[in-house]
Amino acid sequence: MTTWTNDELTRIEHAEELQMAPSRRDGTPRTPLPIWVVRDGDDLYVRSFRGGAGAWYRTAQASHQGRISSGGVDKDVTLVEVTDPGVNDRVDAAYRAKYGRYGARYIDPMVASRDTTLRLVPR
Repeated sequence: MTTWTNDELTRIEHAEELQMAPSRRDGTPRTPLPIWVVRDGDDLYVRSFRGGAGAWYRTAQASHQGRISSGGVDKDVTLVEVTDPGVNDRVDAAYRAKYGRYGARYIDPMVASRDTTLRLVPR
């Protein structure tokens, strides 16, 4: 399994968002869209602002594959569903710390969508 380099982690962590293009079941990418990304240790995470109803999330959940672009880093990734409550607690905190300036209108849905947490694993 491939891992992120320290440079990639730092560049993506400090980017405001990333472009996510999840793969459809036939392997073709969806149109990229901007989503928020957070870092916890040596891992990167995304969530669906619209919860399970998010179209990009439904595609990602079906294929578990995609391509991201952020901070000058372009990578194919495997999208791993996260169910660990401890990891989700840390991801909640990371979202609040990084994006808290946007206020509860945006942060609360991200924290409430913890059942859509996906870890980005480089391929």
